[in-house]
Amino acid sequence: MIQHILELYHQHFSYPPVLVNAPGRINLIGEHTDYNEGFVLPAAIDKSIVFALAPNHTNTCRLVAADLNDHFETTLTDLKPVNKSWANYVLGVVYQFQQHGYPVGGFDCVFGGDVPVGAGLSSSAAVECGTGYALSLAFGLNISRMDLVKMAQKAEHTFAGVQCGIMDQFASTFGKNGHVVRLDCRSLDYEYFPFDMSGYKLLLCDTKVTHALSDSEYNTRRQECESGVTTLRNWFPGIHSLRDVTSEMLASHRYDFDPVIFKRCSFVVAENERVHQTCKALNEGNLPLAGKLIYQSHEGLQHLYEVSCPELDFLVDQTRDNPFVLGARMMGGGFGGCTLNLVRTEEADRITNGLKTAYESRFGITPGIYLTAITDGVREIPVSHVEKLPGTQSNR
Repeated sequence: MIQHILELYHQHFSYPPVLVNAPGRINLIGEHTDYNEGFVLPAAIDKSIVFALAPNHTNTCRLVAADLNDHFETTLTDLKPVNKSWANYVLGVVYQFQQHGYPVGGFDCVFGGDVPVGAGLSSSAAVECGTGYALSLAFGLNISRMDLVKMAQKAEHTFAGVQCGIMDQFASTFGKNGHVVRLDCRSLDYEYFPFDMSGYKLLLCDTKVTHALSDSEYNTRRQECESGVTTLRNWFPGIHSLRDVTSEMLASHRYDFDPVIFKRCSFVVAENERVHQTCKALNEGNLPLAGKLIYQSHEGLQHLYEVSCPELDFLVDQTRDNPFVLGARMMGGGFGGCTLNLVRTEEADRITNGLKTAYESRFGITPGIYLTAITDGVREIPVSHVEKLPGTQSNR
């Protein structure tokens, strides 16, 4: 993949580029906690977007999206969102650099990779973070990783029109090989925890469906959580979000809640607690306990938060009696996307085939299944190393 992007760059452009690898991400546990100022436990994965980028000494940005076999060109004056949606993820980052006073001139860029689009692995965040990191390198700006994360998130808000939390961009940028990272979505403090996967793999199973409920129900859940906080402030005026609420506080006023609101709040409070319990389990090398907590997360998402769907539930249920699967849950906003499964390495092929056959039989859809590993966040790839690999040619 790296060789292909570099060769394609040399076919289109002449200035020597920087090479950057920007990974997708998984979230081990901690779903729908981000907008409640809670905790998440993501990691960068070995599915990534590769960038070749160089200044071209003009005021023009020239982009090539390798996977789409498409290109786009614009001047950097008065940038606005365009009708080519993939280009907005790049242009939004450039616009943020401009707004923050970073001197970015015209540049040439080719990018592409193997993060599945629409599977909930944050291909958009990988594009944004890879763009920002490559621009910082190419123009010698030395921008901090946290500032890159914040600008990448703002780019998605303003140019892609998605009001995302900060977890996706954070995981793509701050990922660490062999570790998950617990992010406090209020303070942005973070801490790494070892994820010793000796003998195990992360298997992602893409339902290949997205139900129409997704956007409207997401907004509704946010409102329901805010309603729960408003109710609890009658007794606990110091709370700011569900992050500040314990299970005991919630239980003591159970009958003061609308039943639906209580279910939503119960899930978020318990999910925050599960993040901390999972970190403790990982520190102790207790993967079976982490797997049990992952299953509990899905049950809460299914029955309390009600953001799952028949396809996701079916895939999780297929694993429950399998001794070689430690845990499985839906991952992401819900109503489609992926399940995350923690499986024994030597049984991964058998589990993959079983899930695929059962899902095709039940829904008539072939799922996307990916074995993945945890890796480092966005990083530079020395071009000299790539050009020494067999089969790599340069037109310079």
